[in-house]
Amino acid sequence: MIIKHIAIIMDGNGRWAESRGLSKAEGHRRGAEAARKIIEVCAKQGIPFLTLYAFSAENWNRPESEVSWLMELLEGYLRREISSLHENNIRVRVIGDLLKLAPDIRTQIEKAESLTAANTRLTLTVALSYGSRQEIIQAAKKAAESGEIKMLDEEKFSRFLHTAGTPDPDLLIRTGGEKRLSNFLLWQFAYTELYFSDILWPDFGVEDLKEAIAEFAKRERRYGARPAVLAAAK
Repeated sequence: MIIKHIAIIMDGNGRWAESRGLSKAEGHRRGAEAARKIIEVCAKQGIPFLTLYAFSAENWNRPESEVSWLMELLEGYLRREISSLHENNIRVRVIGDLLKLAPDIRTQIEKAESLTAANTRLTLTVALSYGSRQEIIQAAKKAAESGEIKMLDEEKFSRFLHTAGTPDPDLLIRTGGEKRLSNFLLWQFAYTELYFSDILWPDFGVEDLKEAIAEFAKRERRYGARPAVLAAAK
């Protein structure tokens, strides 16, 4: 079964660090390293879309020191990695309420998106200061303002979402043992296959990703139809 789009909730950085007597900052740093490896393998595997949940709208409620470190880590990652991502033909997109971010981080994001806009090997979408309910509300307001509200259908509504132009995820992977969506891509996950792993994100590696993809390949995606109906439609 062909997989075009993988979305990942990268959960467990803090617990990983705590279990080793390390700071949460170190856990997030190691989580960033894990993300780099997963991006590389997705590009090599020919998966055209990867979306990573990096920082939720609710994460702003974390301790100020932790939020500050996460923002510093993000800015540093963009500065260090953008050239490599560009050289590897990877396009970078960032979705979410970016107005809450510091101006220097927004500048780095704009540079990354502009530099990589024409790249085609892999589209890497980073969900940052992102909340799906907020996204849906914003999309509804845009649809109303557009004057198309009476002609609105699912396809047209999707054009008002942050993810416009990106296919819905085929597979969601959540690490860290939790089994919930945490306000992530709720509209887009309508028919996404869900895969939950007990592995904490910094320990989630290439073989773990391949195992998730292999599990996905065994499933039969019905989209609400019976197998006979799907067979007749092919």
